[in-house]
Formats: sequence, structure tokens, C-alpha cells
Amino acid sequence: MILLAAISVLLVQGITMVVGAENLTAITWAHAVNSQELLTATLASNIDMIEADIVLGHLISDPNGPEIPVMGHPPVNTSDISLSSFLQQILDHNGQNAGRTKGVKLDFKSTEVFTGSLAMLTDLWSFMNYPVWLNADIIRGPVNNTGTNPVDANSFLSGCRAFPEAILSIGWTTRWGPDFTEGTYTDDQIDSMSSAIRDNGIPRSSHPITFPVRAGIAAQSQTQLTSLMKAFNETNTVTLTIWSSENDNVDVAKLRSLIFAVGIDKVYVDVPKDLLDQLDLGNPGNGARKLAQLTIMSFFCLSMALFISHLLAK
Repeated sequence: MILLAAISVLLVQGITMVVGAENLTAITWAHAVNSQELLTATLASNIDMIEADIVLGHLISDPNGPEIPVMGHPPVNTSDISLSSFLQQILDHNGQNAGRTKGVKLDFKSTEVFTGSLAMLTDLWSFMNYPVWLNADIIRGPVNNTGTNPVDANSFLSGCRAFPEAILSIGWTTRWGPDFTEGTYTDDQIDSMSSAIRDNGIPRSSHPITFPVRAGIAAQSQTQLTSLMKAFNETNTVTLTIWSSENDNVDVAKLRSLIFAVGIDKVYVDVPKDLLDQLDLGNPGNGARKLAQLTIMSFFCLSMALFISHLLAK
């Protein structure tokens, strides 16, 4: 009887753990939503998260006007949509579609565009009651990337502290592609990230942190990345966001190993569809937050718990 009771308790605990295990890999993404056409289409879709890039530049309709934050990826610095309009349209959509709200990841491409956007974010922040990620590459990273200047870490992190509910998405500049086969996030690059986080008081702020890591490099950096996550697990909610460019060389087996070593409740996956299909993470195509297998396991655990409870009652 004691053994049966113990098994029953374990099964009930198992139900709680399984049902509560959020599957972040099932969240769907629209990447580089940097035009009005793409934003309109994405807002009408079932996508969960909108990722977009911000540069300091000009609207196509006002090429001689002052430089303002606009949606675009370097080297492009003109756009048909400003950051102000972009944010307002998402805010309006979410206010009118309570069951279909979108989160947003704002990827700031320079220190200047981030500081130039702070007043705008401050004005809208109290109305943005949905996930907002503030993203920047704040550390120079692999593989020997000297061609891209990182956003100043101190300026970015100190500015982010004004937005306590923001998810801080902080990463490294990278150099990678189809011809790259070797490269890791080095110990020095990991240490530089840790120092920036601590020097700017982020552990005390309790901001959620996600580390955006490039799939091909992350696949070869499991030890370094899991060590970084452990360093801040006690003070902040910490996740990885795995991303990839089209045609990047990726060791799929190693990347799967990293994802499941960290846990599907701690890894977002924003990669091209062909790589996502190769990863075969078992996610249904409807943006569900839980794996189908978890639902089946929950039902099994519940059935077993009820059966054992029936035995104990006899």
C-alpha cells in the first residue's frame, strides 16, 4: 500500500511537470519584417512573434528629411515604414485581437538607433502588454568577426533597464555561412557577455534574458552556452534563441543535442523552414505551445494516477 501511494504521488507530480513544460520551440516566427507589406501580411497570419530590424535612416517618401529610426537591415537605410508606425500598428492589432496577439522582437542595429528610439519606447511602453524583446549584438563574436561593430553594451543594457518587463535579447556579432565548418562561442566571448551583464546590474534587475545564438556556431558550443546559462539561472529567467541565415552550414545532430540538453522549455527556434524540418522537433504546425507527445503523456499519467487511486481506495 505504501509503495502504491508513493507511485501515485510521483505520477501526480509528473502530471504537473509535464503539463507545465512550455514548449518554446513551437513558437512561430516571422523574420525581418522590415516593410509595410510584410507587416500587414504577418499581422493577418497565425505567426506568434514578429522579428524586425531597426536602423537610423530615412523614409522612402521623405528622403531629404531628418534621420529617424526606420525598419531595415544594414546596409539598407531607407524604408517605407518607420519604427513609430511599426510599433503603433502592432499595438493597434493586439488591442483589437485579444485572442491573436503578437509578440515583437526589436533588433537594434546600432547604438545610435537604440538611443534614438528610447523616447518613443517610453511613450508607448505602458500600453505594450504583450511580449517585447529588445535585441542587440553587444559583444564582438565568432568567427573572428571584425566587419560588424557591436552595439555598445553599456548603453544598451542601461537603456533597457528603463523597461522592466522587457526580455533582453543580447548576443554576439557573427561571421558564418555555407562554407564555414568550424567555430565556437569562445570562453573569452562568453566571459565578455557575463561581465557586461553583471557590470550593468542585470542580475539585480531580474530581467528575463535570452541569448540569440547562430545555429551553426551554437551547435559546436554546447559546453560554453550551457555554462553561460547556469551562471544567471538563479537571478534571471534565461533562455536561448537559435537563429540561422539561409544556407548556413549547420550540424543538425549537434544542434538537436544542444536543444534537448538545454530543454525545449528554454530554447526558442527561429530558423529557415528547411533547417526546422531537419531538426524534426515534433511540433505541430498550428503554433501550439506544447508538444503533442506531452499531451499524450499527461493523459497517460492521469489515467495511471486514477487507476492507482482506485486501488488505494479498496
